[in-house]
Amino acid sequence: MIAPFKFVPYLKPVLWGGDKIAPFKGIKCDCENIGESWEISGVPGHESVVSEGPDKGMTLPQLVDKYGESLMGKRVIERYGDTFPLLIKLIDAKKDLSVQVHPDDALAEKRHHSLGKTEMWYIVDAGPGAKIYAGLSEKITPEDYTRLVAEKKIMDVVACHDSSPGDIFFLPAGRIHAIGAGNLLAEIQETSDITYRVYDFDRRDADGNLRELHTELAKDAIDYTVYPDYKGSYDKSSKGDTDLVKCGHFDVRRVIVEGRCDVAVEPDSFVSIMCLGGECVIHTGDVSTAMRRGETILVPASSAASISATGDATLLTATA
Repeated sequence: MIAPFKFVPYLKPVLWGGDKIAPFKGIKCDCENIGESWEISGVPGHESVVSEGPDKGMTLPQLVDKYGESLMGKRVIERYGDTFPLLIKLIDAKKDLSVQVHPDDALAEKRHHSLGKTEMWYIVDAGPGAKIYAGLSEKITPEDYTRLVAEKKIMDVVACHDSSPGDIFFLPAGRIHAIGAGNLLAEIQETSDITYRVYDFDRRDADGNLRELHTELAKDAIDYTVYPDYKGSYDKSSKGDTDLVKCGHFDVRRVIVEGRCDVAVEPDSFVSIMCLGGECVIHTGDVSTAMRRGETILVPASSAASISATGDATLLTATA
């Protein structure tokens, strides 16, 4: 049985980043404006590195090469080959992020030879007045979109939502969106770093230049459908294991551990487990792995047939 893996987080300073991630994770960092912590990543150039144990120093792709189906699961390997299919992040928005959209798998493959980017957000903490922007509030055409961007009025048609801890937002590829200032959230997404920037509030980069917009690329990627609701719904008061988002790319669940709790998983897949609060011990067969707030582990598929947790903690799990 392969023990769960812990990785060195990739901390990413950005224009809009804040100061919440390092304290949340209980680590020291001299960097400022940390906007993202990539917890588990197979993105080329930013592959996660094992932080401890017999495979310390190996990258995630090297683990996939070494363990294959035992790590990923036969079903996952058959679909994705040796590409680890999910990217797990923490995001701290001190300022509003740019308004973005991501291509779906077909468009991303055609343009970039990459997976698309469907994602979901779980709000960990939200400051006073924090907002999430997701979806369109009224029907527009692609031509309307181009005009509204040129007139700097695109926010007039982007739906705005109050955010609070425990809220979830599912963002299928094509849905226009932005994280508002004051949000600390967990993000589960396809392994892709392709982003089309729609609007950036006329902000300038460190060199004083306006950041590039991808107006034409985004035009063909946007889903112009207006949906009745963009915020996910579930019983926030529920204990134990609760299904949050299940789609063709991932299954994300929240687990409230109070004493002992079984962790539900998709068959024949790895499981990522992020601790969003408290402390616990994850039991996989005869292996026990301690976790605290801000840590993320990867449970190999061969060890994921039976997972339980003991302690007092809030967990977010994801399978492919």
